Amino acid sequence: MERHPVHIRDLTLDKRGPFFVIAGPCVIESEETTFRVADFLRETADAMGIPVVFKASYDKANRTSLDSYRGPGLDAGLETLRKVRERTGLPLLSDVHAAQDVEKAAAVLDVLQIPAFLCRQTDLLVAAAGTGLPVNLKKGQFLAPWDMEQAVRKVTAGGNRNVLITERGASFGYNNLVVDIRAIPVMQAFGCPVVFDATHSVQLPGAAGGSSGGQREYAGVLARAAVAAGADGVFMEVHPEPEKALCDGPNALPLRELRSVLAILKEIHGIVRTEGRDVSP
Repeated sequence: MERHPVHIRDLTLDKRGPFFVIAGPCVIESEETTFRVADFLRETADAMGIPVVFKASYDKANRTSLDSYRGPGLDAGLETLRKVRERTGLPLLSDVHAAQDVEKAAAVLDVLQIPAFLCRQTDLLVAAAGTGLPVNLKKGQFLAPWDMEQAVRKVTAGGNRNVLITERGASFGYNNLVVDIRAIPVMQAFGCPVVFDATHSVQLPGAAGGSSGGQREYAGVLARAAVAAGADGVFMEVHPEPEKALCDGPNALPLRELRSVLAILKEIHGIVRTEGRDVSP
C-alpha cells in the first residue's frame, strides 16, 4: 500500500520525511519537571535539527498497582500541556483512554495516542479518528504486527489518514518483552509511518512487584536496530533523574544521554533514506 503522509502541524512525515522523535516524561509529575524536560527538548530540536513531538501523559490508567501515581488528571494535565506549547512551541502528544475524553484532549493536543492495551477499542479509535487529528496507534503487546491493519482501518474508515503506528515489543513469557524487527516493514506496508518505542520495548512489565522494571541500557541498542530497519522515527521516555521518576523510571532514558543517542540515530536514518538505499516498503 502506498505510504500516506501524516501532518503534525508543520511537520510532514512520509517516506522521504526527516528523522523525528516523540519524547518526554512518562507522566506529568509537576510543572517544574515537565517544563525542564520540555525546555531541554526544544533546545535539542534546535541544536540537532531533529523535529521533536513532546509527549507526557495526564493520566496513566494502566499502572500495575492501585497505589501507583497516575498523573494530575485530564483537566489539570491538559492545562500543563497547553503551557508547554506556549513555552516551547513543540507539538503535543498524550494518551487518551476513553472516548468521552477525546473532545477535550483534541482541543489541546496535536496528536492523540491510543495506548497499547486499548489499540482494539473500536469506540475509542473511532472517536479519535473523528477529530481529524493525527492518531498514534501503539501496537498491543498481545498482537502480531499484521493484526494492526484492522486497528488502522478503524481510524481510516471515516476518512482520517493521519495515522502512525508505534512498535513497542511483544509479550514473551512472564514479565518480559521482545522486539521482532520485522514488525517495522510489516506495519509500514499498511501505508503508515512506523515509530519505534525504544524505552517501552525494554520494559519488564510487573517485574518489580508493584510496578514494572526495565533495562534502559538496551534502549539505544534496539533503537539503532529499528532505525536501520527503516523506522520513520523513535519514541523515548526521558527524565532528568529516572531513578526518582514516578512512572517507568527503570526504562526511561536520562536527559543527559539523549543527544548522543539521537546523533547516532539521525546518522543511521540518513544512510538508510539515501536515494536508492531506502529499506522500507
